[in-house]
Amino acid sequence: MIEVEQLRYTLNSFREPLETLSGSLALELKRERIEQLELDMEAPGFWDKVEESQKVMKEVKSLKSVVEDYGDLKTKFEDVETLLDMAEEDEDEELLDEASAAMEEFQKKYEQLRISTLLTGEYDKNYAILTLHAGAGGTESCDWVSMLYRMFTRWAAKKGYATEVLDYLDGDEAGIKSVTVEIKGENAFGYLRSERGVHRLVRISPFNAAGKRQTSFASCDVMPKIEEDLEVEIADEDIRIDTYRASGAGGQHINKTDSAIRITHLPTGIVVQCQNERSQHKNKDQAMKMLKTKLFLLKEQQHLEKLSDIRGDVVDNGWGSQIRSYVLQPYTMVKDHRTNEESGNPTAVLDGDLDDFMNAYLAWENQQKTTNAD
Repeated sequence: MIEVEQLRYTLNSFREPLETLSGSLALELKRERIEQLELDMEAPGFWDKVEESQKVMKEVKSLKSVVEDYGDLKTKFEDVETLLDMAEEDEDEELLDEASAAMEEFQKKYEQLRISTLLTGEYDKNYAILTLHAGAGGTESCDWVSMLYRMFTRWAAKKGYATEVLDYLDGDEAGIKSVTVEIKGENAFGYLRSERGVHRLVRISPFNAAGKRQTSFASCDVMPKIEEDLEVEIADEDIRIDTYRASGAGGQHINKTDSAIRITHLPTGIVVQCQNERSQHKNKDQAMKMLKTKLFLLKEQQHLEKLSDIRGDVVDNGWGSQIRSYVLQPYTMVKDHRTNEESGNPTAVLDGDLDDFMNAYLAWENQQKTTNAD
């Protein structure tokens, strides 16, 4: 059967890359590390140190996840091989269709795992703090922010990540003016940093009585959540602290007390906000941690031209600065202007199907690094 030979040829082309991937994932080192950590967990008094034991548990879970993912991938490879042998021996078209579907699933999983090896940045494994701001377009842009907020939280849910709103500001008439959300899961920052920049929407505006097509913009800022206490000195005279009333869902205290905190770092113009805690003191602590993280990353980068990577308000939130366009009228398409990755199904993308765009960005970024190194 010609189809069987074609599929077998494709499958065999993955045999060597599959072994190479095992080395890239450093599976043997991970297994050794798991064995050592599990021995540590059996030591007397291990569970008495709650914070340390939780870190170890988290590391073990992360390491096992990678090892298991690769094991599943090898199993899928062997399943396709078995199905092809059976389809050829029995000349069974149904088994051939099953083998073809299994082959597609294997290729998809292989690419996902391969892309994960590109998450080598210092903070790629960290949780992410994502902030959306409405840009040019008024009420339409506030509605666009609410759509993006839904998109990212749906993506997080599909990944099994938890989310927590840190700050929320309603639009004047509809939608969201700005929102900051923490996305809790391993590699959250590594994937979400691909979303940093301006997102552009083109559609027939539901807020325009004439039914005209309108373009709206929203900016997305992403930074890693860094747990350790960063050594960043912030002089009292360099910051302005404002209190305001919290907005949005959050319990009976919302809109009754000025518990929300906004901190502006005057030398850089960086602004951070937090309102998720009932206590003004706790909100201030959270906001200060966010500010320290931004200043720490800014200091690390050392180059002013990279300031826009940290400060969400530096990039012009309007025409000509978008990283991705979402077109709903007069045709339907989502296109990333850096990687040229496209989708003809904006509905699925806005429902959280972002992996193809994120993976394309990581591959593009790796290619850029390789090219620059040469």
